[in-house]
Amino acid sequence: MPHIHEKIDFTVEVFLVYGNTVFLRKHDKYKIWLSVGGHIEPDEDPNQAAIREVKEEVGIDIVLESDIPRPEGPEGFRELVAPRFLNRHRINKTHEHVTMIYFAKSPTDEIRHGATEISDEVHWFTARELGDPSFGLQEHIRFYAERALTELGH
Repeated sequence: MPHIHEKIDFTVEVFLVYGNTVFLRKHDKYKIWLSVGGHIEPDEDPNQAAIREVKEEVGIDIVLESDIPRPEGPEGFRELVAPRFLNRHRINKTHEHVTMIYFAKSPTDEIRHGATEISDEVHWFTARELGDPSFGLQEHIRFYAERALTELGH
């Protein structure tokens, strides 16, 4: 999805864990390893965006992980799963993203690419592979992936 706002867009990323592996894909435009994610559309909340992006990009239905109890409320009230992390980063000289980082367990390691979501490379990384410099993972991506494995792996 193209940028919605001129200066800052809100986005989501989901680190998917299956067993003792975490899924990353090499971004087709930026050629770096990233989690699954994208822009929050104007008619959705961050949780809906995270679930939609995973379904669109890898064809997996997920439930976002949260160990915090969520209260019930009146009709029209919905307590959202809070992101594990939140960051702000520059995309180019004039545009930034505020990104909400979520963790989710995957019920499968079978990836089904969407029609418009194709990555040159995809990989289920082990903890050892996350530390392998030959993959060239950015430090923050490795940090989030390691945390996801620590919290959700078995």
